[in-house]
Amino acid sequence: MQAARSSTLRALHSAVLQHLRVQPAQIGSTWGLFRAISAEAHAQGTCLSRSQVADRVLSVLKSSAKVDPLTVSETASFQNDLQLDTLDQVEIMMAIEDEFALEIPDADADNMKSTKDVIEYVVSHPRAK
Repeated sequence: MQAARSSTLRALHSAVLQHLRVQPAQIGSTWGLFRAISAEAHAQGTCLSRSQVADRVLSVLKSSAKVDPLTVSETASFQNDLQLDTLDQVEIMMAIEDEFALEIPDADADNMKSTKDVIEYVVSHPRAK
């Protein structure tokens, strides 16, 4: 049983590396795999810079009828600075999802309390466009 599991894991590992077009010698650890995935994402042009994400997040917020554009900043708190209630925050998260073509799980959205949180989440999301 253990041998079968080990064989399956090796096959899966090889398939992932082949898909990423990475030689096994380039991957020494989990960090090495992360770097390979990140390099592949950059090569495909799927990673966005922090400044691109920040500009687009701030634009989404400023275009919302619920937000005073003068209060929007990269560190603005949704509740304290932007005066957004829970429903408003849900609408903002939906607009962010539309802007970046991604889905934000409710648990992650609930943890985002500021524009900085949203920016960091989108920057770190490999499928954000």
